Amino acid sequence: MITFSLSGPLGTMTVEPLDVTSYAGHLHAWITHPRSVYWGMPDADLDAVRREYERIDADPHHHAWLGRLDGEPLFLAETYEPAHSELATHYPVRPGDVGMHVLVAPPAGGQRHGLTSAVMRTVLAFIFADPAHLRVVVEPDVRNEAIAAKNAEAGFVVEGLIPLPDKQARLSFCTRAAFAASPLGGAPGAGVAAGDPAAGPPAAGKDRSASSMTPPAHLDPATIAVAHRHLVAKAIAEFSHERLIQPRPDGSVPAAADGGSYLLTTAERIHYRFRARRYALDHWLIDPATVTREVDGAPAPPDALDLIIELQETLGIPPKLLGTYLEEISATLAGAAWKHHHRRERAADLVHADFQTIESAMTEGHPLFVANNGRIGFGLTDHAAYAPEAGAPVRLVWLAVRRDLSTFTAGRGVDEQAHYLAELGADTLHRFADRLRDLGLDPHAYRYLPVHPWQWEHKVGITFAADVAARAIVPVGTSPDRYRAQQSIRTFFNIDAPHRHYVKTALSIQNMGFMRGLSPAYMRATPPINDWVADLVAADDTLRDCGFEVLRELASVGYTGDAYHRSGAPVSAYQRMLAALWRESPVPRIAPGQRLATMASLLHRDRDGAHLATAMIAASGLTATDWLTRYLRAYLRPLLHCLLGYDLAFMPHGENLILVLQDHVPVRVFMKDIGEEVVALHDRPLPAAVERIRMSVDDEFRVLAIFTDVFDGFLRFLAAILDADGVLPAGEFWRLVADCVRTHGADHPQLRDRLDFFAPTFRHSCLNRLQLRNTLQMVDLTDQAGSLIYAGTQDNPLATVAVPTR
Repeated sequence: MITFSLSGPLGTMTVEPLDVTSYAGHLHAWITHPRSVYWGMPDADLDAVRREYERIDADPHHHAWLGRLDGEPLFLAETYEPAHSELATHYPVRPGDVGMHVLVAPPAGGQRHGLTSAVMRTVLAFIFADPAHLRVVVEPDVRNEAIAAKNAEAGFVVEGLIPLPDKQARLSFCTRAAFAASPLGGAPGAGVAAGDPAAGPPAAGKDRSASSMTPPAHLDPATIAVAHRHLVAKAIAEFSHERLIQPRPDGSVPAAADGGSYLLTTAERIHYRFRARRYALDHWLIDPATVTREVDGAPAPPDALDLIIELQETLGIPPKLLGTYLEEISATLAGAAWKHHHRRERAADLVHADFQTIESAMTEGHPLFVANNGRIGFGLTDHAAYAPEAGAPVRLVWLAVRRDLSTFTAGRGVDEQAHYLAELGADTLHRFADRLRDLGLDPHAYRYLPVHPWQWEHKVGITFAADVAARAIVPVGTSPDRYRAQQSIRTFFNIDAPHRHYVKTALSIQNMGFMRGLSPAYMRATPPINDWVADLVAADDTLRDCGFEVLRELASVGYTGDAYHRSGAPVSAYQRMLAALWRESPVPRIAPGQRLATMASLLHRDRDGAHLATAMIAASGLTATDWLTRYLRAYLRPLLHCLLGYDLAFMPHGENLILVLQDHVPVRVFMKDIGEEVVALHDRPLPAAVERIRMSVDDEFRVLAIFTDVFDGFLRFLAAILDADGVLPAGEFWRLVADCVRTHGADHPQLRDRLDFFAPTFRHSCLNRLQLRNTLQMVDLTDQAGSLIYAGTQDNPLATVAVPTR
């Protein structure tokens, strides 16, 4: 029953209601073809496809159509009412809106030039043949660049990006007039709709494909101004903290309850004024709304890029690296603008949110680093598809790599084949093996390596082209499970099967002072290191009593058969492109009624200025004193014990810990990222496989594992938040920290005097100085202690806390 027809240079295309029974086989072949990956059903069997389209057939608000070319089945189209779809919550639906999906059959005899354009023209002409249809709505996956170009050719304009359950989507619209004026709408052809013999092709018009390009929704003047203002405030605060600059009191403006007034002069003629509160540890809490800038006496908007240029010599940025650092600042600005535009969760709502909602809602980035969101290598589409704040589901790319050219290292209790079976399932493993057999390859000669989709597209398929061509590396498909990028950007959490492991992948982008690759050689030692640390933690009564646990990195895989490894050259970014590891998920370890949240969330501030930590304390029903005491017992006490009892130090910043919450109170923590960031600060014997983590240092350095990484790296920010919000005075905050240290000492008198956590001062280690010195590689990983930069000493906030009387 032909409903619509349109003649053109390729022949006559027709549209008719889909007969599911007759054409289920066609649909299955089209939908599961590798070219149809964005249709979201790559592994569906015939019955699953049939059931899906029977469901659509029964839905009065959703319709499926079969398209033919000269009688041969060629394409599938769907139309739906946006008001009755998941789009209804993402934009104000108008009368006359109609949603559209289009799938063209995979080419059977080679590409036919103009075919996809002809199909798109036919479907839009069919939709607009109904006078009630005024605007077509589409929501393609942001990664689908081909359909984005085709939509632009048809007159669609991108409204913005929206998160949908299975993708990050470009919400786009095409009006009747826009289609008529587009290259496709003005193409030759005569369309006839059943019941409307007068309907014809849209009027011809000029090519407006270029004008359909619009700036990304988050890159507008008002939003980027907010991002500039916040980043300027943070830059002044952290550069002042590291004593690179010295704002002075501004006598021209009186002090107020929300802080004193300060003046910073740059380039002799540029003045910044702002209001700030100052706290222990040289911490500046600057109100971004108060930041003003004058250039030669005239008001000028705060500009983070200009601030860096003005301060280049003061900051000590090498001239040859200035562009790189400015690019990281630009990317940080763009990321902040994206978050401000798209992430609208309120702190009060996040109190009740699930683990991954909290993970993706974080807006502040790493608290110490100014350029903390570089991600050099990501484009706009990549950011929308893979950035943690976008929260888009991701299916990992899986490669089969030759066993004799790769390594798999298993931790205790892990068997390689059982591991793959548990992570992928039997059906997927059979599918991967079948793809190898189709190429005449023996599946037993290969193992599987998960790869970030960006890495496959931009690095592996090009940088390892010879290995792919030689079938040493074989792409075998995407993961059946969907993952979500974590704050660390290259680590993924399984959202379809949360009990399965995290996957950490190599990602050759520049971010926060490092290329984010993974070395196969380095990964080989990771599972044994994790086993050793996990055993130590599990055997200690104090750590068990605190509920402190590590999430083991229990298996790693890496490819070493490439020319970059064969060359024998020193380890470089090229030898860090193809490796991955699996880390335990915390989900199976929590009790009913408990929830998870990244510890970074305690510093989160929503777009209205409300802090999640403050909202969490309010929701708990506890006093701030009780809440903080429990938090410190879960977080600080285990770190003290590991350092004093075992000379073992972690990197305990917000992204490396996961809080276990019960009634909005942290009751214990999981430590992660063990293999790369744990150190044994002693000269005692270690197992050979663990020797890599040894760092021989003196006590003056050893105490920095608490002073720098905990007090300066995290607690100073939390103390300022709670004080400024009127929740807990900063002096009381540090008194509770001192109580935690003293309580541990009283419980373990044999350890109490090993290190002095009440010393008047400690060395001031500066992380931004490291990045400013070399934004390509902040530290030498083989000599991390020797790479550090100090700016004198800091006053210890615990030294001024009086010892309680007994």
